[in-house]
Amino acid sequence: MPHVLVLNASYEPLGVVSMRRALILVLNHKAISLEDSEFTLHSATSAVTAPSVVRLTRFVRVPFCGPVPLTRRALFARDHGRCVYCGAAATSVDHVIPRSRGGQHRWDNVVAACRRCNHVKADRHLTELGWRMKRPPAPPSGLAWRIIGTGIKDPRWRPYLEPYGATDQFRDFEHHDHTDHGGATPVPLGRSRPVHRGEQPETLTA
Repeated sequence: MPHVLVLNASYEPLGVVSMRRALILVLNHKAISLEDSEFTLHSATSAVTAPSVVRLTRFVRVPFCGPVPLTRRALFARDHGRCVYCGAAATSVDHVIPRSRGGQHRWDNVVAACRRCNHVKADRHLTELGWRMKRPPAPPSGLAWRIIGTGIKDPRWRPYLEPYGATDQFRDFEHHDHTDHGGATPVPLGRSRPVHRGEQPETLTA
């Protein structure tokens, strides 16, 4: 069943709930619907359009939630579902400093990567390969990551999440499992492989 975005009375994103739970909140006047979905729920005597976004009628104080949990879906969202080394579609998770060489499983050391780059890099440092990233990995921030980190999204949620840190991720990240098909790593035309010292970028061809 589709999920519904729940906003605080102040419009801050709180989380996602089932469509049934959201409709109960609306019918009990604990929330109001801001965006309708394409689904209609029927009872014995009536039909109600299910919401896609609801706002609580009373402000709920949320305790400090701490850092965003490091999950595969959240990581792929942060990196836009693309390999940070070459820009191809990401299919795996890579530790910038390999765990076998002391690297930690933390936001500032974990990135999305394609199978090819992950295989070539193996347990080596970027300096050993002459590779570099456009920007160092960092923990995501913003209230919208309560939602982005779940991997669940709806285009109707975008205006309510962008003010809270979801501008790029919500637009670019596609919610899927990022698995290979037939063992081939998809490489979009015009994307380039990691640039080595002393050479010009080379465009990959399909």
